Amino acid sequence: MLTYAHVLLPAFTAGLVVPLSASRPAIALAGISLPRASGGGVVDLGAALASSSDDARTLIVLGTYPADFNMIEYSQRLRHYLPALRARGVSRFLLVVNGEASACTKLCELLSLQSEVEALADPAGEAGRAFGVSRGWRPDDEGLNPFFKLYLMLFGLGPPATLPAVITGYLGNPSGRRAWIETALVQGQRAGRWPDTVFDLSGPTPQNAFDALPLVGGWGRRPLELATLRLQNLKMSFDHWNELKPTDDRCLTQLGGCAVVGAGGEALYSWVDNGICDVADFDDMLAELK
Repeated sequence: MLTYAHVLLPAFTAGLVVPLSASRPAIALAGISLPRASGGGVVDLGAALASSSDDARTLIVLGTYPADFNMIEYSQRLRHYLPALRARGVSRFLLVVNGEASACTKLCELLSLQSEVEALADPAGEAGRAFGVSRGWRPDDEGLNPFFKLYLMLFGLGPPATLPAVITGYLGNPSGRRAWIETALVQGQRAGRWPDTVFDLSGPTPQNAFDALPLVGGWGRRPLELATLRLQNLKMSFDHWNELKPTDDRCLTQLGGCAVVGAGGEALYSWVDNGICDVADFDDMLAELK
């Protein structure tokens, strides 16, 4: 259940304030229709969310542009957690991508996303802004090159959670969770993305080299484990930049968010990113979905 604190008070563990629009996604996204990246047709986001029920919940991810860290990680987490979300009553999965339909389709192909995920093309990032996502550092300053803005955001300017989110990928976390990271690393390695030596895939069960690290091998998330996945993702982004790049410069710095909606369009869980690499924790999401 979304509480007053979820909407108006900081979540101190993440330094996050969820805007009121994100707590009412069916209302915030009313009238916004986006084309499916494949299969044809359009989806009225507000109507889709409003038609959800307790037995047929909807997850909507308001993503970033296809080559972006946040967009890729949202897709990887969704791919891993989709069965668990389905077990919590989520039956529809909407993935809004700030790119052309061809770029959305390419992203889904590269990450082997399940066919039941409906990728929707939003090249201008309209849905995310209506949802209330962060627009990044100095979004209205047209005198600055958008790539320069993005570069400075990587060093912590603007939304404050970028540096903590990046640093934890290097440091690891004894109580962290790594299952989705392992799933994504295996998928990337099988797709030929470098670094491609983390897992031994020769046997019936993939064997993770991080398990053998002294002292920290038993941590929930080992040092450099998430950073290695992000290196794979960066390589993918560079290799396919022309296919995945944004067509609207505003989307270079715009962040994302997500929500799970139940009966009457009520948000059972809502999140907005507060930095680069600062995306929703899907284990926390599952804990909210009773």
